[in-house]
Amino acid sequence: MEDECRPLLSSEQQTAESYSQRGSTDSLDFRAKRPFYVEPRNIVGDVPQERVSAEAAILNSRVHYYSRLTASSDRLLSPPDHVIPHTEEIYIYSPLGTAFKVKGLDQSSKNPSFITIFAIWNTMMGTSILSIPWGIKQAGFTLGIIILILTGLLMLYCCFIVLKSPKAIPYMDTLDWEFPDVCRYYFGAFGQWSSLVFSMVSLIGAMVVYWVLMSNFLYNSGQFIYNYSQNVSMSDSDFGTNGSDRVICPFPNTNHEGNSTARTLFLTASGNDTSASTFEHWWSKTNTIPLYLIILLLPLLCFRSASFFARFTFLGTISVVYLLSLVTIKAFRLGFHLQFHWFDYTEFYLPEFRVLFPQFTGVLTLAFFIHNCIITLMKSNKHQENNVRDLSVAYLLVGLTYLYVGVLIFAAFPSPPLSKDCIEPNFLDNFPTSDVMVFVARGFLLFQMITVYPLLGYLVRVQVMGQIFGNHYPSFFHVLALNIIIVGAGVLMAKFYPNIGSIIRFSGATCGLALVFVFPSLVHMISLKRQGLLRWPSALFHSFLILLGMANLLGQFFM
Repeated sequence: MEDECRPLLSSEQQTAESYSQRGSTDSLDFRAKRPFYVEPRNIVGDVPQERVSAEAAILNSRVHYYSRLTASSDRLLSPPDHVIPHTEEIYIYSPLGTAFKVKGLDQSSKNPSFITIFAIWNTMMGTSILSIPWGIKQAGFTLGIIILILTGLLMLYCCFIVLKSPKAIPYMDTLDWEFPDVCRYYFGAFGQWSSLVFSMVSLIGAMVVYWVLMSNFLYNSGQFIYNYSQNVSMSDSDFGTNGSDRVICPFPNTNHEGNSTARTLFLTASGNDTSASTFEHWWSKTNTIPLYLIILLLPLLCFRSASFFARFTFLGTISVVYLLSLVTIKAFRLGFHLQFHWFDYTEFYLPEFRVLFPQFTGVLTLAFFIHNCIITLMKSNKHQENNVRDLSVAYLLVGLTYLYVGVLIFAAFPSPPLSKDCIEPNFLDNFPTSDVMVFVARGFLLFQMITVYPLLGYLVRVQVMGQIFGNHYPSFFHVLALNIIIVGAGVLMAKFYPNIGSIIRFSGATCGLALVFVFPSLVHMISLKRQGLLRWPSALFHSFLILLGMANLLGQFFM
């Protein structure tokens, strides 16, 4: 009687080596073939209420037989490869007797290395690129270049840790894990919720920057159209160069240790002055434009699905390519204006090393930040063995793009007659509203941000509502309340503190502290310690990374 309860074959008769060889072919789990049991009931597939064929019933009985060979808890024995159906023939069955056809992970649907590298580059190319010249100005030309290279290398290394962290967890299926799941494994609920909070900081910070920039671009675009239609000659500032490629200094009275936030406009119109005053009253960059955007964007944020807006992600690539072309043409026409003064200020030039450099490290932390989605992006890579190489190439291209824009804009900024200290957190503000090429760039970026903003709001909603209510769309009023909070933050910043450089550096340093420096370093050290591989040089280096992240955040408050 006891013998009848035992499995037909003992698990010891099959080695782990043969098991791993059988698990190498394509299936739902690429690492192993799992025995499964199928009842011959109705199938909900491509054809509703499709009956199970005789061939499928025979296959079911055969696999059912193999599932009885060993105990259910023993996974060392698996069905032979010829018994397992192809991915497109597998169904997921429910206890109700219906099933859903599995859309298998076909290798042909995966991306080659070139597409993966381009996707990472395109994802990182956000609004931070507009603040890179300002960051180099804050750090000094020479120190800024050094910091950009070193920060890129540190961010790349921490991204490596995040990418390999799920694979370092033994005895668990981490195929679908993201980094918050890894944090939950090592640190419990605290790790999961803290990683969620800091991820929200990066997303909401990006949305606030988007609102400030959209207000800026919409204002300048409307100003350009009004001036052209009303034949208005506009001088953005008394401090500017002459000629077709005019460069302006909106804040001429800046001091060397801070930033001004005022702007003066001088209008000379050939038409009615009253009409111009009325237009200025209703078309204000800080008082009215941020409110006008609510009418357009708040309804878009309440859409249940963001798939419609995902179709316009290619606009990001077009905007960046056009921006690179604009920078190249402007630099060629303006020429280079550089003088090296290592530690002292002059009337038109800045020192090569400045104490304000932490502001640039904060900007770069967000500029190179992709750690919260890198695992998902690399899953689509066709050749997983090339993940390290492809990620390194992507970071190299991102760093070169930032260097190209930052160095060219800083070097081409005309000094004299303008001081390098006039470079704005959004370098497009250093060009007048009447500049046609800059008008086109603002138009591209405005439309791109209008389509990307609802996507960011969707990501925030899914993570927040999913964690709190277990449903990413619990009700319209829940979603509306969340969106009002997000939009309200953007409106307040656009009205009272429209300095994207400071917003980027604070949000970058805050989310970078947890998701770039602290959690990846701790995860790496704990994993090595459990394997008995942690050595004091590694512990010292990763502890230094944690201190570096803390210093990066604290430096934003003192600079």
